[in-house]
Amino acid sequence: MKATILIMTLLISAFAKAQTNSILDTIYANDTKNVALFFPEPIRQGITGSENFVFTYNREKEQYFGLLQAKPGNESNLLVINRNGSIFSYIVKYKKQLPKLNYFIPLSNSIGNEKPIVTDDSIKAKSSEKSVDNRTYYYQKFCTYLLNRNQRIGRIKKRTQGIVLTVENIVFDKEELYFVIQIENNSTLDYDLNFLNLSIETRQKGKRKSLQRLYQEPIYEHNLLSKIVEGQTIRFVYVLPKFSLSNDRRAILELNEKNGERNIELKISHRYINNPN
Repeated sequence: MKATILIMTLLISAFAKAQTNSILDTIYANDTKNVALFFPEPIRQGITGSENFVFTYNREKEQYFGLLQAKPGNESNLLVINRNGSIFSYIVKYKKQLPKLNYFIPLSNSIGNEKPIVTDDSIKAKSSEKSVDNRTYYYQKFCTYLLNRNQRIGRIKKRTQGIVLTVENIVFDKEELYFVIQIENNSTLDYDLNFLNLSIETRQKGKRKSLQRLYQEPIYEHNLLSKIVEGQTIRFVYVLPKFSLSNDRRAILELNEKNGERNIELKISHRYINNPN
């Protein structure tokens, strides 16, 4: 099951149709039915402007359709880019009774096309910076989406002295693994975080058995706090480059307390890493 939500910031080409005074079409959705949108070319990217709207599509194998669902709330917008760079934009609204369940969208509904790549070095540098910003923005939105889901990969939990460390979910998306983590402080003392590291542990075979650990640097951390006060529970996400493990390896999530001894090492089997949600 691949979780799906994608964020983008677009540069519209000089040949894009003017949108200043245009009126966007409205698509209605609710939380009990899937509204299907069929596009003239496979979908490459798609985003809704509000978290109460979810647009899902196959990002591993590009397909011509996506599914829209909505929860009650304010109206928002949907932006979709096809494989050929065509851009489509719509207003999306929640409606209990839906007028349509399927929308067949013609190419003529496109509002324009992505700006072509240029060779000027200064513009390339700006594009590179924008790409980094876009990726960070996507991580923020997708991590928020994962924290709002009620999905678990298995029972991966360990506790010590009132501190409980849990890996709720491991999700594969594009080229990254998302670790949804929870820390509960059920003790009577605040917990000051020194570090939370994820490493790969290799069990060496032979007469002299040994363990070797290789630290994995997260590329993004979402909602991680440095202090968990008494009675508080925090949930956050670690984003790491995609990796897989052989049978003689496992992941280790190490929680370390600053100026304290309430430390936890949580072992994560290769089976969870190799079979994420």
